[in-house]
Amino acid sequence: MTAPRHELNDRLVAAVTARDPDAARAALDDGADPDTPGPDGLPLLCTALAGFDHESARALTEGGADPDRELPDGTTPLLRAVDLGSPALVGAVRGKDPRLRIPEGARRRMLDLARHWHESGEAEELRRRTGAAGPAALRLVQDDEYAEVEEVSLGGLTVRAGHSAVLSSLEWDFGVLPPVAELVARAVPYAQGSHVNWYAACDAAARRRSPQAWSDLVALRHHPGPVHRLFLAAVLWDRNFQANFGDRQDTGGDREFLAAWALDEPDGGVLAKVLDVYTEEEHPGQEVVGLRYADHPDPRVRREVPYCLSRERAPLGAAAGAALLVLARDPDPGVRGVVARILGAPRELTPAFRQALLTLIRDADPGVRGRAAESLAGSDDRSAAVTQALAALLDEEEQLLRLEAAYGLALRDDPRTDWAFERVGPLGPGFEHDHRVAAHWHYQWRNRPDRS
Repeated sequence: MTAPRHELNDRLVAAVTARDPDAARAALDDGADPDTPGPDGLPLLCTALAGFDHESARALTEGGADPDRELPDGTTPLLRAVDLGSPALVGAVRGKDPRLRIPEGARRRMLDLARHWHESGEAEELRRRTGAAGPAALRLVQDDEYAEVEEVSLGGLTVRAGHSAVLSSLEWDFGVLPPVAELVARAVPYAQGSHVNWYAACDAAARRRSPQAWSDLVALRHHPGPVHRLFLAAVLWDRNFQANFGDRQDTGGDREFLAAWALDEPDGGVLAKVLDVYTEEEHPGQEVVGLRYADHPDPRVRREVPYCLSRERAPLGAAAGAALLVLARDPDPGVRGVVARILGAPRELTPAFRQALLTLIRDADPGVRGRAAESLAGSDDRSAAVTQALAALLDEEEQLLRLEAAYGLALRDDPRTDWAFERVGPLGPGFEHDHRVAAHWHYQWRNRPDRS
């Protein structure tokens, strides 16, 4: 029997107040009103926005809440999201076809508001609004799953310092194309870490397709500031990502551009990013590039070299194989970890690669041991040395290492497999469909007494 509407609405209010988006979706699916008033009498969507709860805001919007509804103060939920400076909130309540749905005057109002915050600065605007003096309180928070932003509090008000990102994303939504130089200027103060303003400017620049925009971007390759060149590399990464996920485009020219750039970029941090983007797709010149930088002094660069040397559609050359074996002894554990992964790419290991992995599986760094365990466990190598090396990991404190070892034993039909999975111990949520757990089931099925 369906619950009365008022009970469903009460469930929805309780869910949003508790920041429980799954419970909110369940209440909406059962028939709760998405525009139910919250505790303050405003639509419940405003409650989610005030709490910077973008997941609940998304659930409400997708469930039918109106982001364009005019509120008593003349704002709308979407305009409030813009004011709060959280790109995650704006994205959650943006709704479908904002350029077609929202009147021109309302679009301009949102752009002007975001630009005002961006140009004034969050702390200064809070001082103007509240009359409070002194410094603002700042704390770094996660805005969504991938990006961070500062939360700025002063005089009893709190916003997030993502108005630059909000402006960049709204401009794209509304068909406003600022000069590439302006996007660069928005990004460069945020090059370190994973800031929303950096990501949004990169994304907006990556979507630009005009010859003028491309000309402005590639000119950054020779900019004297490394951050500007890093911005270009990040934009090229974004272009590749967009090409692979829905927004198809020909990035062949990007590959040639990256191949040339990789040979003369002087800054180690920028070069590492260039190589990261360059190796997203195979290129005939990548082995030469990898060999060139195999002994680069910056470990960030050396961590990208193994990806240059390994190619899926071409056999590994002798020089590349020798370089990988040298990098397997690199002083940087990040380099050794990447090599441990790459050495296992050919499932049939050469004797030299097997020996390198047997050394890496005993590495002092647990991350390196884990990568080597993955490569050995999934390889076609059935030698006693590999089997024993996997079994030795069952005494590791790290559960995932024990799980990888048990998985390798299961693939090899080792009689210790059941005991090995007992050593792994109980696995928490998220492992129900794990391939390593499934390997245990398959082992038990293959070795049932009635199959003999």
